[in-house]
Amino acid sequence: MMLVIDKPAGLPVHRGPQAKRREVPVLTDHLDALRFGLPRRPELAHRLDKDTSGCLVLGRHPRAMAELNQMFRDGRIGKTYWAVVEGAPADDEGLIDLPLARRSPDRGWWMKVDPAGLPSQTGYRVLGRGQGAEGPLAWLALKPLTGRTHQLRVHCQASGWPMLGDEIYGAAPREGGPGLQLHARAITVPLYRKREPIHVEAPPPPHMLAALKACGWTA
Repeated sequence: MMLVIDKPAGLPVHRGPQAKRREVPVLTDHLDALRFGLPRRPELAHRLDKDTSGCLVLGRHPRAMAELNQMFRDGRIGKTYWAVVEGAPADDEGLIDLPLARRSPDRGWWMKVDPAGLPSQTGYRVLGRGQGAEGPLAWLALKPLTGRTHQLRVHCQASGWPMLGDEIYGAAPREGGPGLQLHARAITVPLYRKREPIHVEAPPPPHMLAALKACGWTA
C-alpha cells in the first residue's frame, strides 16, 4: 500500500522553480528504484520542502494513493516535526493560531501572517532548551493541525522564535549557515481499519545533531 522514506535535507521532491535544470537531482527522478516488484512506480502522497528532512509517504498504486490522499485531506494522518528555534518560548506547550496568506504574487510560495488569510494552527511542545552561539535555543515538537505552505516556519517566526538555519523567515545567511533545523520526525497512518495505525520515525539528520545535543537530546 505505501512506503515511508527518510528524505534527506536539500533534495527537492519534484522538479519546480528551484530545480529546473536537469542536472539538479530531485526525488521523483528516483522513484522507479522503489517499485519493489510492482509494475508502477510509487507516487508522492504529500510533500516536504527541499530543506526539510524526514518521513515522506509514498503510495504504491492508484488505490493506495486515493486512500492516502483522502486521509491527508481528512486530517487523519498524524505528523510530528522536530525543530530547533532561536529564542525561548515562554510556555512549555501551546497552540499557535495565526491565519496565513501569500506574502506577495511575485514571491512564489513565501507566506505571511494575515488576518484575511486561511486558518492555520500548530501545536507545539518544548522538548529541551539550551544555549547557542547567538543566544538561547529551544528544541520543539510541532504538530501541524492544518497544512499551509511554510506553516511551521512562519508560525515559529511570528511567535518570536524563528527556526535556526531558516534563510527566508529567520536570520540565517544564504551561504554557510547551519541548514534549516526542521525534520519530519514521525508520521502515524491509520492504513488498515482493523489494525493499529502504522507509526514511523526518522532519525534526526546530521546537520541538526549539534543543536539538538545543545538542547539536551541524546541518541
